[in-house]
Amino acid sequence: MTPRFSVVIPAFNAAATLARAIESVRAQSWPAHEIIVVDDGSTDATAEIAAGFDGVRLIRQKNSGVSVARNAGAAAATGDWLAFLDADDWYAPDRIKRHAEWIAEDAALDCLTGDYEYRDEAGALLGTSMAQHESGRMMLNKAAGAARVVIETPAEIAAFVADHFGDTHTLTVSRARFIELGGYPTGYKVCEDVHFLTRLVAKSRRIGVVCQSLGVYVIHGGSATRRDPVAAQRENVRTLTDLARLANNFPAPVRQGVAARMQSARYNLGCALSKSGQRIAAVKAVLPTITARPNWRALRDILSMIRG
Repeated sequence: MTPRFSVVIPAFNAAATLARAIESVRAQSWPAHEIIVVDDGSTDATAEIAAGFDGVRLIRQKNSGVSVARNAGAAAATGDWLAFLDADDWYAPDRIKRHAEWIAEDAALDCLTGDYEYRDEAGALLGTSMAQHESGRMMLNKAAGAARVVIETPAEIAAFVADHFGDTHTLTVSRARFIELGGYPTGYKVCEDVHFLTRLVAKSRRIGVVCQSLGVYVIHGGSATRRDPVAAQRENVRTLTDLARLANNFPAPVRQGVAARMQSARYNLGCALSKSGQRIAAVKAVLPTITARPNWRALRDILSMIRG
């Protein structure tokens, strides 16, 4: 059966960028089955902009967060495959085509992802995701120049969970699997995408990777992480703590990846606290690592916080 893609775009006060995101979906070389914009209680012209596009389905909800918005779009979707796009990012012209053709050729793929570009608000290229993540470089080496590669070995799965290179806008997942997993977790402001992706990987055996840019992720100078790094990193650890609880039932490679990601999250929180002058709190932030994942890196992280 020809894959039908429902593209879900959550949007909150996104009047300045939403049209660009929608246009990037409308311009796809493999047309989307439908475009669903979920207005998450915006107070600007977001809803009006979405409604101005023919064929775009608009769902309006009170402000409830990006996870609730994505889940609402997925629940309303009629396609058999889901793709997501945040309102300030955009797709490359062949983003859907590269995944749809592969799905049509290989029914054993559980989900798909791919490379993407980082750009600043002026549009300048800052880098690409796969090249900047250890798991991405691992897969690029395995691909050896090929446009496609599959994540399937325990080492590849553990590395992908620990430091994944695919972001929400490069993820393709069947609607049935998305619904089965319960969608994105609600009640979390940071790392909700990692929470869902890890649960998805735990149910997957073969993950298709397109080693070409599928879209653009915009880096904002005034993002929440930069405005209040301590709060953002605390929320990151909180989300991963819930994921670690669930990981007890995950396959071993996924558990290993979650543990490694938590270690990195605790270290990042420690760094944020240290930079704000809270050295004792920084040490306390990384201390749990020495018991949860005793290794030389854990000891190094603690010593790093002590030294400030």
